[in-house]
Amino acid sequence: MVKSFQPVQSTWCPGCGDFGVLAALKRAAAAQKVPQHELTVVGGIGCSGGIHNFLELNGVHALHGRLLAQAVGVKLANPQLTVVAAGGDGDGYAIGMGHFIHAFKKNVSILYVVMNNETYGLTKGQASPTSVVGFEGNVEPPFDAILTALSIRADNFIARTFSGDPKTMTKILEEALAFNRAGRGFAFVEDLSPCVTYNDTFKLWREKILDLSTLPGYDPTDRAAVFRLYTETLESGRIPVGVMHRPAEAPSAPASLELKLLPDRVGPAKAAIGLEENLPEYQKLLKTIG
Repeated sequence: MVKSFQPVQSTWCPGCGDFGVLAALKRAAAAQKVPQHELTVVGGIGCSGGIHNFLELNGVHALHGRLLAQAVGVKLANPQLTVVAAGGDGDGYAIGMGHFIHAFKKNVSILYVVMNNETYGLTKGQASPTSVVGFEGNVEPPFDAILTALSIRADNFIARTFSGDPKTMTKILEEALAFNRAGRGFAFVEDLSPCVTYNDTFKLWREKILDLSTLPGYDPTDRAAVFRLYTETLESGRIPVGVMHRPAEAPSAPASLELKLLPDRVGPAKAAIGLEENLPEYQKLLKTIG
């Protein structure tokens, strides 16, 4: 007999920014009317990677830095699922960097949420790839995931949120889920999620944040203009947040895609990988290697 697993008590420190992501994700999924049995969360390594344990749904605890590969596998195995990958900046931008880059290129219809606290909170506050110069002896400039995402010319949804603004975060996550469920491709949301124990940046970030969507004439479909505005905002000492890229139209299937697609679906996330529809090709392959 299969027994359902109930959510466990959170192990996060009181005040952790990840609580904001947890609440916003629940509200966004409810607003999008995502059936509970169709929502799967793949968690990474670190404090944030345990988020699926605190939700009553299907969850997977992925290998370190490999949550995107496993999330794509879940989506390929069952394209009807709404798949969310959730992890931290250390997991996603260090050991997971290779998968991070290629996720934008593959453009599979999953949502990737990175809770960025600019430190390795689980292992007691070491510098992470996003840590500023001087934090815990760090001498390297911080990695900027949004600039990297904008530099990859694919029809992705790209945004940044702040745990100190749960209302806006919920709205953006809702849009990202809708983007996925329409089969439009990869959605990436980086949440600035302070670690109140080892790197409490709530006050600093709240003072520096600038929501680009509030600026006159802001157009998230213009990638080049957003890239320039984003860079100028950083140079002024502010932290840009908001929707950074929103494709104007749904993309068509890549011409180079060799996997057989389901008739009414678009893109690699909808590839038909079941045995029945691919059996003739498998039989040909067996004859070739036999």
